[in-house]
Amino acid sequence: MRRASTLMVQGTTSDAGKSTLVAGLARLLRRRGVAVAPFKPQNMALNSAVTADGGEIGRAQALQALAAGVPPHTDMNPVLLKPASDIGAQVIIHGRAVAHLSARDYHDFKPRAMAAVLASFGRLCAGYDAVLIEGAGSPAEINLRDRDIANMGFAEAADCPVILVADIDRGGVFAHLVGTLDLLSASEQARVKGFVINRFRGDIGLLQSGLDWLEARTGRPVLGVLPYLHGLFLDAEDALGEACVDKSATRLRVVAPVYPRISNHTDLDALRLHPQVDFRWVGPGQAMPPADLIVLPGSKAVQADLAWLRAQGWEPALRRHLRYGGKLVAVCGGFQMLGTRLHDPQGLEGEAGSVAGLGLLDAETVLEAEKQLVNVHGRLALPGAAPVSGYEIHMGVTRGPALAQAAVELEDGRRDGAISDDGQILGTYLHGLFDHPDALVALLAWAGAGDVDRVDLAARREADLERLADALEAHLDLPRLAACLGDGTAAEGVRTSLHVPLA
Repeated sequence: MRRASTLMVQGTTSDAGKSTLVAGLARLLRRRGVAVAPFKPQNMALNSAVTADGGEIGRAQALQALAAGVPPHTDMNPVLLKPASDIGAQVIIHGRAVAHLSARDYHDFKPRAMAAVLASFGRLCAGYDAVLIEGAGSPAEINLRDRDIANMGFAEAADCPVILVADIDRGGVFAHLVGTLDLLSASEQARVKGFVINRFRGDIGLLQSGLDWLEARTGRPVLGVLPYLHGLFLDAEDALGEACVDKSATRLRVVAPVYPRISNHTDLDALRLHPQVDFRWVGPGQAMPPADLIVLPGSKAVQADLAWLRAQGWEPALRRHLRYGGKLVAVCGGFQMLGTRLHDPQGLEGEAGSVAGLGLLDAETVLEAEKQLVNVHGRLALPGAAPVSGYEIHMGVTRGPALAQAAVELEDGRRDGAISDDGQILGTYLHGLFDHPDALVALLAWAGAGDVDRVDLAARREADLERLADALEAHLDLPRLAACLGDGTAAEGVRTSLHVPLA
């Protein structure tokens, strides 16, 4: 019998709140002394993180590991799909890229992926008291039921109970829950132990008749109605969000393009959060507004996204911005775009070949099959040498004279990125460039903001995890939730922990 007690959180839709609920439950259990780990069998996301064991997982699972108080590990997200086009993706198994497959070819690959999923799940169940599992999308996507490894296909194979979460803020919550349940098979329906309604605002008394009807109609309890938590700021799995922060004291205007294959856009969260930064995403068809700083974020398909930038008119806009004294920061794929040439001889991100870069730095990038995956620390090559920390996830190797003036001096002795001779452009492979509060202050000063407030993204993330756990403590029926947990040798202790009120 496995050690861990298990529970799977599935959603009626994408963005119903699965990732957030798992993170909150992980923090809640951690506060009650339970050794807990997050797990997502299959994730499709372009926001990722480097793990303690040197692999790559979805950023949401790294956040959940933080909530649980454990190092992120590749077993927490054994299958990660990083879309490179509308019909194909890079397939990452146990933290390492193994193939680029079309959607149809991946369907044939799924038995191999399921073997990796079950192996990781077994290791987590042996090492923790509880494992919280996050589904993907909706279990009622009929066309994806065959060989499913992300939702009920996994739940059946791993024999774990399920709760369904639905977002009432988008409307139709009762139809979402009842419809999802009705579209499941009899054995899958039996696994659904209860419901959680997310993002409610208003008078809960007006909702009660609907809750009573739902419980009578389905025979399953509503485990809680979670409030809409205004201003909750946690790492997004993929969706671009806006920070709910007072921007009345703005000192710097910052813009960034939303490419079709933008990746790790959470690099810019510290800018979005800063009260003195007017940050704006610029999407397709939108003119670039006046800015003091432009940030080119990462990309999963650099050549294709560079072509998109050109089609959107960004190339002359960038040159005009620099001509008038503006600053430019480019991260990872954005850094690769700045050079004179981009080479993809193996066709790793599209058709094999080379294209001209923006020519703003004297360097060239060659994509190589071996992906660089490493957590790093260092210091900015700017006045004050502020500390930076983050991670590298890239397949490109960049060389050229521009790199003689590095952007970051790394603790391992390497030098990363480049700063242009005129001091207007900074390019780096370092994801998380803005995250350290001292680095953020230094970069904003370099960009022309002068003295600005010190904003600590990690402290804000930690405070919001605590706030989320507080909301779950207050609004979930913890004894009923405890009854939903799957068996394991540690199950009784986990259930007991949920029955004991915190002092």
